Amino acid sequence: MDHDNIFRYVLILGFVVVFPIALYHRLKAAASREKLDRRQEGVFILATLRPIAFIRIAAVFAYVIDPAWMRWSQVGLPPWVRWAGVGFGVSAAILLTVVFRSLGTNITDTVVTRKSHTLVTSGPYRWVRHPFYVTAALAMTADSLVTANWFLALTGALTFGLMVIRTGTEEQKLIERFGDAYREYMARTGRFIPRRKC
Repeated sequence: MDHDNIFRYVLILGFVVVFPIALYHRLKAAASREKLDRRQEGVFILATLRPIAFIRIAAVFAYVIDPAWMRWSQVGLPPWVRWAGVGFGVSAAILLTVVFRSLGTNITDTVVTRKSHTLVTSGPYRWVRHPFYVTAALAMTADSLVTANWFLALTGALTFGLMVIRTGTEEQKLIERFGDAYREYMARTGRFIPRRKC
């Protein structure tokens, strides 16, 4: 049985389901045509995060076009582990939809807030401050397992690591914008993992 071909179709199906949802919410948020200054992320993040993420996305598309193109970095995972990756992917798709709905027009791809930005503390933001990044981690874990590919796992880990670094700047911008309201929100929620109540 050609597992690569099966998992290739699984990835295509996932893309067909998730891409329209993401595109709809991104376009809705971008309708204001507001310019966002990505330079506020800092030179290091600007020079690393998007280029590595772009390389990673290109590698996923290469696998989808022809799994043989990524065979050089494939590892021997049993099918059940790869199917577990599908489970992670379904979880990521559901969480992404909920996160987008919670954020509304606050969605940006940078640390800068929009002029009409509101502090979102409902939905998954009730428990963690960055559920979008949790979703990204789930999705990158999913496609790394589904493709059984160490290069995707490595670039996914690097991408998430850079996102973690960027959250420091992002949270500083949110404190500047929302002041004590955001500090109080930070005190009761975890960054990526729900805070344990004492």
